[in-house]
Amino acid sequence: MKVALVDDNAINRNNFIQKMEQYPDVQITIIANSGDDFLEKIKGMPHEKLPRVVFMDIQMPGLSGIETISLAKPIFDFMHFIVLTVFEDDENIFEAIQAGASGYLLKHESAATIRESIDEVLEFGGAPMSPAIARRTLKLLGQSKQAESTPHPTLIDTLLSEREREVLLHMVNGYDAKRIAEITEISTLTVRKHIANIYNKLHVNSKAQVISLAHKNKWL
Repeated sequence: MKVALVDDNAINRNNFIQKMEQYPDVQITIIANSGDDFLEKIKGMPHEKLPRVVFMDIQMPGLSGIETISLAKPIFDFMHFIVLTVFEDDENIFEAIQAGASGYLLKHESAATIRESIDEVLEFGGAPMSPAIARRTLKLLGQSKQAESTPHPTLIDTLLSEREREVLLHMVNGYDAKRIAEITEISTLTVRKHIANIYNKLHVNSKAQVISLAHKNKWL
């Protein structure tokens, strides 16, 4: 079974590798030091070599683990993302679940627990959680039933500027750069720069991928 680790700390990466070396059936296909690094490494990777389970740290330079999951999950829906972190606060738990994480483990968990979590998501569709996280999650769910839901800013609001979101809307509506320039009253060159920024921030390389992501995530 193929897995990946995304963590900016070299010691944590080495510890994870040592733990997984005990299990010959576990193959680590990607070791990434950031969310951006992970997204770059899976671009163009043959499908059969892509990891099925990705262990993801939360706080990293550039894209956070939660943002990375939000971007990758809609495209690689067969991947199971398990947060592996030292953070156990309610906000991170809630955001990780919203982003599409399948589980939430603390980094001090044993090799056996991490190995079992792989089977749990792949074979049983489970949601592995450290005991402390499970207790917090139950409490959080109980509170959410009593409290009124409040709107949260979407990832697209965080990643793109107001002008880039405007250009994205026109792209989704099928307009090319020249037509978008006419509508927004900016130069075609500027529109193309905005489109390039959108591609870069969303880690895509075509208009079709942008439109697909926008529809899947109901960004607009």
